Amino acid sequence: MGAYILRRLLLIIPTLLGIMVINFALVQFVPGGPVEQIIANMQGEGDAFSSISGGAGDTTTTAGEFENEGYLGARGLPPEFIKELEAQFGLDKPPLERFLNMMWNYMRFDFGESYFRKVSVTDLVLEKLPVSITLGLWSTLLAYLISIPLGIRKAVHDGSRFDTWTSGVIIAAYAIPSFLFAVLLLVLFAGGSHWQIFPLRGLTSDNFEELTLLGKVGDYLWHIVLPVTAMLIGSFATLTLLTKNSFLDEIKKHYVMTARAKGLSESRVMYGHVFRNAMLIVIAGFPAVFIGVFFGGSLLIETIFTLDGLGRLGYEAAVGRDYPVMFGTLFIFGLISLVVGILSDLMYVLVDPRIDFDRREG
Repeated sequence: MGAYILRRLLLIIPTLLGIMVINFALVQFVPGGPVEQIIANMQGEGDAFSSISGGAGDTTTTAGEFENEGYLGARGLPPEFIKELEAQFGLDKPPLERFLNMMWNYMRFDFGESYFRKVSVTDLVLEKLPVSITLGLWSTLLAYLISIPLGIRKAVHDGSRFDTWTSGVIIAAYAIPSFLFAVLLLVLFAGGSHWQIFPLRGLTSDNFEELTLLGKVGDYLWHIVLPVTAMLIGSFATLTLLTKNSFLDEIKKHYVMTARAKGLSESRVMYGHVFRNAMLIVIAGFPAVFIGVFFGGSLLIETIFTLDGLGRLGYEAAVGRDYPVMFGTLFIFGLISLVVGILSDLMYVLVDPRIDFDRREG
């Protein structure tokens, strides 16, 4: 097992390097860099994209005009000023040199500062992390606490009336987009048109620091009910059906019939034999579920409930062409995802010690 983990750890380096190379290369072809963003704002055009696509009364800039002017946002501004901006952002260097310098800094976990906020990328991530941890951790935890017992019950009572109507509810929940469900929750329970039960925005109240410890816990839980419920709606449906199908596959195997023939109780058969084997695929999906919710599934929920987390940070960095934040968070998230993938394999062995990855690879 040690040799397998070592190989997986060594594979992190080329995998992460490939992720960074692809994304860095793609960014070189995307119009509207940080220099154009600043120039567009200085000229009152809002952002660089309006000048690229052409505003009201403007015609689209031709390729010849682009070559003559260098930057589209440079119209009316001294070339010396443009060069100063390029040097400030390090864009006066060749792309290969910029990439190598960036990766050398990232290997030392030096992610630089945001172009526009003058705050280090690490501090920005740490500032936004509590929101994403709240949404990701509670959503994943509740999804497993609901899905596993429900999926087992559906497998044991396969084809029954309970299985039928719960499947209908699960399919309906899966079909509803999380952001649409979030809007529905706001309308119904946050003072939209019906009941003002839960707060509309934020993770805490304005007087949070003045509350007692018990009051702070209650205030925190009160604020996360709606956003966590909105994120939970789709993930628990998938996990429930996955758990049910996994248990059904195991129940039909010969060792289950043998255990029953020996006179073991149904609960002993189910939880002493079937559970360990059936839960392998469910546990293997835990990292993907958590990473998906933690990094990728919270942007719309954060926007709807006015939560300032990693989802909004990444989106705003991409729109604003804040390259240090874009690539710094990409490196951090990619590294965490790869490490969590290794942890999922260790969870396999923890649940079923019979699994030997070294022997399988041999």
